[in-house]
Amino acid sequence: MDKLAEAFGISLRLILSGDPTVVEVTLRTLGISASATLLACLLFIPAGAIVHFASFPGKKILISVIQAFYSVPTVFVGLVVFLLISRTGPLGSLGLLFTRQGIVLAEVLLIAPVMLGLVISGLKGVSADAPDTLRTLGAGRIQMAAAVLREASPAMISAVLLSFGRAISEVGAAMMIGGNIAGRTRTLTTAISLGVGKGETAESIALGLILLSIALVVSAAVHMAGSRSR
Repeated sequence: MDKLAEAFGISLRLILSGDPTVVEVTLRTLGISASATLLACLLFIPAGAIVHFASFPGKKILISVIQAFYSVPTVFVGLVVFLLISRTGPLGSLGLLFTRQGIVLAEVLLIAPVMLGLVISGLKGVSADAPDTLRTLGAGRIQMAAAVLREASPAMISAVLLSFGRAISEVGAAMMIGGNIAGRTRTLTTAISLGVGKGETAESIALGLILLSIALVVSAAVHMAGSRSR
């Protein structure tokens, strides 16, 4: 127990003193996860809107499949991306393996179903009368979609925050694609995993506390966004 308390004390000192390694890993993790979330927003918010507003055979089945992938294992996503970007894979010539860009790609694929599903659910929550009202006012399809998206903005914010939380907390894909290389691809989760294996308890606790703090901030922001929508 004394050793654990000592490790906690050292970890707090590492955080409060701005230990270079802790700061470096934290900033890299935030940058990778924020990049993945931004790219996912650009791709999957419009895609979710298209699925919601369009009518086509198999729409309900597609939405069910998207929702089924909410809990896809991160190591499976990592394996798929590894096969794509490895030297013998179809995207091997891009040189993405063991790079930050490779981790971003893996995280985009990981959070894709979460963002798609939550965007579709958020748009469903908008009053069914709103599109009809907009049509009677002469709004075109694009104007109508933009207005509904604005109406569903709290749900969209929640989708973005939850996707960011999913990205920043994953370890399997980051380890498999990034290789946990110090100074290049090491993230909070992979550094914690490595630190525990090497017996570096204090540094692992420090990184864990930072990761927990980020998760709590994201959770609080999601709750606030949900409160605004009610």
